[in-house]
Amino acid sequence: MEKRTTDFGFQDVPIEEKAGRVADVFHSVARRYDVMNDLMSMGIHRLWKRVTLERSGVRRGNSVLDIAGGTGDLTKKFASRVGPTGRVVLADINASMLNVGRDKLIDEGIGHQVEYVQANAEALPFPDNTFDCITIAFGLRNVTDKDKALRSMTRVLKPGGRLLVLEFSKPTNALFEKVYDQYSFQVLPRIGKLVANDADSYRYLAESIRMHPDQETLKAMMEAAGLDRVEYTNMTAGVVALHRGVKL
Repeated sequence: MEKRTTDFGFQDVPIEEKAGRVADVFHSVARRYDVMNDLMSMGIHRLWKRVTLERSGVRRGNSVLDIAGGTGDLTKKFASRVGPTGRVVLADINASMLNVGRDKLIDEGIGHQVEYVQANAEALPFPDNTFDCITIAFGLRNVTDKDKALRSMTRVLKPGGRLLVLEFSKPTNALFEKVYDQYSFQVLPRIGKLVANDADSYRYLAESIRMHPDQETLKAMMEAAGLDRVEYTNMTAGVVALHRGVKL
């Protein structure tokens, strides 16, 4: 029987190997992740996350799941919004990223309402209809089976709950796309080498962005997973898109 494969950047790898390879990437970059985010995006990632926060509709007392939450940028903001009666779960498949996020938030005095769970987005360890809002920011492209993950997220949303997917996408301007490609494949690995001593991981990140579904494809995938009123907002000329869907 032919072995089933999936993408790891521009490589074809056996499906069962992808999660481990992605894990190695994030074990490598975890400690320098925040610094690299600021350098790679020139700080614009903070604006993208602010838009996500505003579109989430999260309010006091809500229950929020931040998947692939990494170093906790969104979790910190959500904790402030839900208040002491709410609940925020910072989930990440990668133990190194989760530990960095937990240590960072504890050092910043983030409250008791935050929980930390190592979890695979494809098989979330929560009961049906648990969360008012789920976010996954810059994590879906690293998931092996994206359709399965979207179904898993939809399952644990409450009826009326919102899923927000913030992810790199396809630029809407051809000229800008050429400049963006040059930056991604020529400059980004060099920054990774200088700052994190790891060019290969950042080369993978650039490749994984190109392999991720475009805006309309991801919208259709979210609808197929059972979400309604799916829409997306392009930011920075489509370099990033925020998709939002509601569970009926």
